[in-house]
Amino acid sequence: MQRRSIISIPWVESLTSLTSPIVVVENLVKVYQKNIRAVDNISFYVYPGEIFGLIGPNGAGKTTILRIIATILQPTQGKVIVNNYDVIKDAPKVREIISYLPEDAGAYKYLTGLEFLEFIAKLYTKDSKKVDEYLEIGVKLSGLGERLNDKVKTYSKGMLRRLLIAKTLMVKPKVAILDEPTSGLDVINAVHVREAIKKFAKETGGTVLLSSHNMLEVEYLCDKVAIIHKGKILAIGRPKELLEKFEVQNLEEVFVKLASGV
Repeated sequence: MQRRSIISIPWVESLTSLTSPIVVVENLVKVYQKNIRAVDNISFYVYPGEIFGLIGPNGAGKTTILRIIATILQPTQGKVIVNNYDVIKDAPKVREIISYLPEDAGAYKYLTGLEFLEFIAKLYTKDSKKVDEYLEIGVKLSGLGERLNDKVKTYSKGMLRRLLIAKTLMVKPKVAILDEPTSGLDVINAVHVREAIKKFAKETGGTVLLSSHNMLEVEYLCDKVAIIHKGKILAIGRPKELLEKFEVQNLEEVFVKLASGV
């Protein structure tokens, strides 16, 4: 069957005349042992202040892409630039301006939530005023209230994820990288995490790059999305414009249409 070319929305290209991208991914390839091609020659650009979503089923290559951008994995081929820094040559510089939250992240369970946030703040800065600023932001983003005085080991999965989202965003990174930020959460905690992400982007102007297999969630959160399947980008653009192009009600239907032709 003939391969389908990437579907792109004109709005995406028009952005290049307005500002330079903060994340550049060009011709990215990642091959694991036994010739497993997890990422297959993909390219995309993320612009300052955007919430950009990588969406697709489990095993699509989303986590691999995020780990390369976060300097945790090295690409097999291709170029990845974050704020003009190469993720291979300038990895330490990239780490100074990003904040990364993996899907399976944890926290020090014998600290209270507040102690954990303070510990993280002090890792990022020695300035006591900055520590206080980060801590204030983290407390608000977590929404945990008095429970921040309790040990992390007493937290539910949803509470822990809220704490970790706060920890990731409170230091105001230029680029926040979030892998499946609401995976496994109940409705209330998932809503809180989504609103925290939106609040961060709106109030700080920071850029968010996230992955999810929940396409309805990404449709709500993201300014722009890339639909990924088997390591390839099938379509990229604003959610609303993709829905209009394919004359469907949600991104799940877009994915089904595209994946059926691959």
